[in-house]
Amino acid sequence: MKRYDFVTVGNYTKDTIVSAAGTRHVDGGGYNYAAHAARLLGLSVAAVTRRAAGDSHISEPLTAAGIDVYAFDSPGSTLMRLEYPTANVDERILSVKGVADPIEPRHFEGIEAHTFLITASIRGEVAPATVKAMKDRCQRLALDVQGFVRVVTPEGRLAYEAWPERELVLGMIDILKTDAVEAEFLTGTADIRAAAKKLAALGPKEIVLTHKDGLLVLAGGRYHEALFRPVELRGRSGRGDTCVGSYASRRIGADPADSTRWAAALTSLKLEAEGVIRRPRADVEKLLEEQY
Repeated sequence: MKRYDFVTVGNYTKDTIVSAAGTRHVDGGGYNYAAHAARLLGLSVAAVTRRAAGDSHISEPLTAAGIDVYAFDSPGSTLMRLEYPTANVDERILSVKGVADPIEPRHFEGIEAHTFLITASIRGEVAPATVKAMKDRCQRLALDVQGFVRVVTPEGRLAYEAWPERELVLGMIDILKTDAVEAEFLTGTADIRAAAKKLAALGPKEIVLTHKDGLLVLAGGRYHEALFRPVELRGRSGRGDTCVGSYASRRIGADPADSTRWAAALTSLKLEAEGVIRRPRADVEKLLEEQY
């Protein structure tokens, strides 16, 4: 059995990003953004993913960063198109042309961790039974809700749909990540503090809620907030994945207030460039000292 500090789990996504700046092709997937964010802390990190055999190159940047990769073949990779029609980074149109096969308990046999983070993109990628298998292998289980409320419509668009297993899954979760749009869908309120409180009542011990200006954390009945402060906004895609990856990994050795500030600072630097965080830890610490 190999034990890590932090393990991210989710399918690779081959992303086409369309915005006012043009069209770009990016290697995505929440597991990818979150793993790089966690590795900045010097933790032992692993990433579990599925992709087409032809996309095996996606392991190389992770391995180069010191992250162990457990990548498994699927008949195809998840192909996602992300369109940002306005300057509001919370407004986006998501469509899917292909979906990789699900991640199953057999894909992380022989792995344990202090924290597992589930960063699926689409419902069905990680089944409730797989969530339970991870729960049995860690001290803390974190989950991004997007991979459980988003479904692919017959037209190939991503849409939110009622989540039948909500209580079952959330009852197993220690840290729940959501964005403002998902939180309103799940709770019926646009008030992010009220939404976080309602979500916490379903079982998760901590709520990490991202919005266009920053993040809100509810932990132990207390709210913590911090703004994102990028010098320029060039890398919206992967914002939430980076944020929850940095928060959940920092929480291994820090309290919620400290972890909130750390996540805001690290995510701010990620937002300045397309793709995963590529800045050194010293840059995050400098921004923390100057802005937080």
